[in-house]
Amino acid sequence: MRHLVYFVATSIDGFIADPAGDFSRFPVQPETLASLFARYPETCPAHLRAALGVTGAPRRFDTVLLGRRTHEPAVAAGLSDGAYPHLRQIVATHQLLPASPHVEIMAGDIAARVAKLKDGPGRDIWLCGGGQLAGQLVDLIDEIQLKINPILLGSGIPLFSNGTEPRDLQAIAAEPLPGGITLATYRTGNGQRH
Repeated sequence: MRHLVYFVATSIDGFIADPAGDFSRFPVQPETLASLFARYPETCPAHLRAALGVTGAPRRFDTVLLGRRTHEPAVAAGLSDGAYPHLRQIVATHQLLPASPHVEIMAGDIAARVAKLKDGPGRDIWLCGGGQLAGQLVDLIDEIQLKINPILLGSGIPLFSNGTEPRDLQAIAAEPLPGGITLATYRTGNGQRH
């Protein structure tokens, strides 16, 4: 069974972006990016791979799942094939998007469709964001990896929205990365490790 992994940057106070969806306040040090992309080269956007020297093949994920607002910056930047055409890109939305053979639209009962996706063949699925989508899929998320940035945003888009119920998680690791980032890993108990 494939695992759904919510791998996302956050502020210390639990926001993945400011109220307008901007995440540019998160510090981005070259050493931090190098460390993260050495771990998961597939999470480097295609248009930045050459500039950042990222050449590695996917190590964990073959699919990325994004909400419409998380996908919007790629569209606004003119990346008609999305930021991750080297992965299977699925955008959960009920709105129209520019047509691309590299971007699939997922609508309807998102949770049921993601559950079916998890049961299919392949590597793990990267839930890239955003908070609304994570809130809809909280019962299907197997692992949460937070790139905790040393910043307080005060308000913004929370890690999980849509009235997520309280739940216990299993803390697996908290690893300091260059640039003051902490990579914290939690398991949810929704799936068994293979």
